Amino acid sequence: MMKRQENSRAELGVIGGSGLYALLDEVEEVRVGTPYGPPSDAVFVGEVAGRRVAFLPRHGRGHKLPPHRIDYRANLWALHSLGVRQVLAPCAVGGLRPEYGPGTLLVPDQFVDRTSGRVQTYYDGQPLPDGTIPGVVHVAMADPYCPAGRQALLAAARGAAWEPVDGGTLVVIEGPRFSTRAESRWFTANGWSVVGMTGHPEAVLARELGLCYSSLALVTDHDAGVEHGDGVTHTEVLEVFARNVDRLRAVLFKALEALPVERECACPHALDGLTTGLPGVPGD
Repeated sequence: MMKRQENSRAELGVIGGSGLYALLDEVEEVRVGTPYGPPSDAVFVGEVAGRRVAFLPRHGRGHKLPPHRIDYRANLWALHSLGVRQVLAPCAVGGLRPEYGPGTLLVPDQFVDRTSGRVQTYYDGQPLPDGTIPGVVHVAMADPYCPAGRQALLAAARGAAWEPVDGGTLVVIEGPRFSTRAESRWFTANGWSVVGMTGHPEAVLARELGLCYSSLALVTDHDAGVEHGDGVTHTEVLEVFARNVDRLRAVLFKALEALPVERECACPHALDGLTTGLPGVPGD
């Protein structure tokens, strides 16, 4: 069912594959316009454990958008405009340690940006189409993930008998190619845990809107520097993700149910005392 944006609201958001909301009884398909262009796809709004949840396919239906062409600003703005204030973001990653093999679930507490050319802020001082001029704002990112969201994900995974790795660093590369063996070994030598292509700038943009954002990383392969052979292929990644999507969905639904109704973390206060210049954004 297609609905207009003003008729559908949600408090929680999930950025991930379209299969994550497949088991919901009723889903509203909502087209959302943003000052930054269209998001990756329509937003699908449904109910999980009595709470309204907005699901946004990160790559669009049919996986039509590679990581470097996703309009991350439009995606986060679309969720924000629907009332979403807490976001869970599952992603597929490569393991950078031998013990992080396919099927490992990791809830990162840090990320490292190794992308290039991605627009990663709302606050560049450049006019928007309606003439609004955002401020130039510098947001703290020492701890990029919401602690409440992380704890909800960890508890949900343990409740599903899928023991997660608590903490670790997600290094985000530009893509769409996979790492060379030398790059992968360098990531490992730096002590980083997993490597992916989509965790940045999502976390930064969420923080710039005062949203809670937590990532859930599913390891689909050992990265090129960890194992011998020809390295990972796109087909292998998709196959491992497909085998685990039902378990992943169960963990996400449990975590959504457990997220606090009243936010007591620091995320809503990220823009306190700052002038954003964007209507409806905290600190404005």
